[in-house]
Amino acid sequence: MDKVSSNCPYPGCFFCVMKEANPSKRRASILKFFRELPCQDDDGQVLPISGLWNTAMAHPNDPEFIELGIFECMSALIWKGLKNRRWLSHDQNIYILYYAAHIIGSYTMNMEEFAESVVHASVIPPLVELLRGRLTWVEQRVAVRALGHLATYASTFPTVASHGEILELSIQLEISSLEIVYSYFYQYVDRRLSYHYDLLTRGMAGVEMESRKVEEWASQLQCWSLQLINCFTFKPEFLPTICKQEFLTKLPGMWGGLVNENSPDGIGLLRTICHQKLDPNTCHKVIDKVVPALVDLVEITTLDDHKKLGDSIVNVLQDCIESQGSGRSSISSCTKEQIEDLLSSKQRLKWEKNMPKEDLHIKQAAALVVKLEGNSLFLSGNISSAASKYSEALAIDATRALCLHRPVNRHAKSLWRRAQAYDMLGLAKESLLDAILFINEFSQSNDLDLSLRQNKVSDYAERLVKKQMRAAWLFREAAIKHGGVHNQGDGGDIYGPEADDSEWETASESDMGNDGIGDDDDGDWNNDDGIP
Repeated sequence: MDKVSSNCPYPGCFFCVMKEANPSKRRASILKFFRELPCQDDDGQVLPISGLWNTAMAHPNDPEFIELGIFECMSALIWKGLKNRRWLSHDQNIYILYYAAHIIGSYTMNMEEFAESVVHASVIPPLVELLRGRLTWVEQRVAVRALGHLATYASTFPTVASHGEILELSIQLEISSLEIVYSYFYQYVDRRLSYHYDLLTRGMAGVEMESRKVEEWASQLQCWSLQLINCFTFKPEFLPTICKQEFLTKLPGMWGGLVNENSPDGIGLLRTICHQKLDPNTCHKVIDKVVPALVDLVEITTLDDHKKLGDSIVNVLQDCIESQGSGRSSISSCTKEQIEDLLSSKQRLKWEKNMPKEDLHIKQAAALVVKLEGNSLFLSGNISSAASKYSEALAIDATRALCLHRPVNRHAKSLWRRAQAYDMLGLAKESLLDAILFINEFSQSNDLDLSLRQNKVSDYAERLVKKQMRAAWLFREAAIKHGGVHNQGDGGDIYGPEADDSEWETASESDMGNDGIGDDDDGDWNNDDGIP
């Protein structure tokens, strides 16, 4: 390839080509560059690829490079790296496959015609090889992202689906992604591949920042796997593969949406499945997983443009009861009991709204008496009887109070009660969110008495937050399975952020029960890719 600038050390330098003033010469030079780049073994090839990556990120809807053959070039580079390990390990070529797959994903985010060009350029097979794990989880992350974009378009989904292994691979990756990233990067600090942490932080930060960034990337790997699976869920022929017990059981715990709000996350995928026509056995498997999450949402009246959302959820749950089958095709007794309790509670709430204030006050006083009886039983060690009394006293629970309060989810006492309840149920993420909201609400209170007690509240609320941060840590299960983090600090094992569990002790009734809040019950960062 001819030099464009006599001052440039690289023949056919891409950056020099881009400076060409004559449009026709520039296009001809770019076309030649894309055709010849995969055949060259010169040093410095990663520089133009990183430049193309920056361009794709900044201008993903610009058709110029697509028309001139960028997809064919990226496909050829991925194949070259997979087949020629000598070339891949030379200079900085190890970065090229990551950038190539990322470029493909960036150009297919928004434009269906670009996705069609990808299919015509035969890019899907090399992306599938990266999805298989032919290199590392870093390349898997950008491959599943690109395939997820391609699967969203009606015109390109059939080609993606024709590679039958894509769905199975994405399911396995979604299940194992956190463990893969933990064991191959997070766990052993001194074994981290240099090009991984260069991509994560551009080599400009230390171990702590790398570890924080890799949590984000691991969550994205899981998110984008879910997004790809979600595309298959709309086709009934793929539902038997997706609706397997091992996979469905894990979905409710996948909180991808907290990192990337465009991801369906685990509950979102279950919701998509429930919209499809399933056979009775599969349908009831899914219902058993979804109902616990739905029950806690029925008091929401309005969410964005959705009016009477809670009523719609109640209707869905009622249909579950009325349409259930018998024997193996029926929903579980636990699920049925949850729905029936909810329906009974809704009826009771309607009755309470029409109850005279005097009668309601009498009812609340009675509930307080029952609660005190429960306290007495608890202190005497009769836990089961205490639990029964507490259940009896819960005529109006914390979630209902939060939903009825205006503004919604701003009632500090109810937030704290629900945070405690979630903690007792082992729902660390839910407890963490409510505890953080509680601290925020309490710190903004105008009540002078509350302000005087702020230090006390901060102390026990902070302890709960720290506890739940450890319990909800993304890599917690992987760390327990693989023996903790090594070579960090003094070389000891660490099981998550501030991993000393000894600092958490169960707070006394005076700290957490009589909380000093008063008894007045009124009332691609959404960057698609997350690259630094």
